[in-house]
Amino acid sequence: MLFRKKIEPRCIYCQHGTVIDENTVLCLKKGVTDGGSCCRSFAYDPFLRTPPPQAAPDFSRLKDEDFTL
Repeated sequence: MLFRKKIEPRCIYCQHGTVIDENTVLCLKKGVTDGGSCCRSFAYDPFLRTPPPQAAPDFSRLKDEDFTL
């Protein structure tokens, strides 16, 4: 599952905001704000949010016999 159902509201991935740089967002409702803040007009846009990277698989416990037919 890439996205959780309950998302913590942040301006960085709000529908009303435009990202200026890594920590600054230009909001249609509030003006220039911090990307970590939010307001009551928050509208989640899943295309603005990048999910955390998935954990790399651990193959160290597998043996060569596991890969033969």
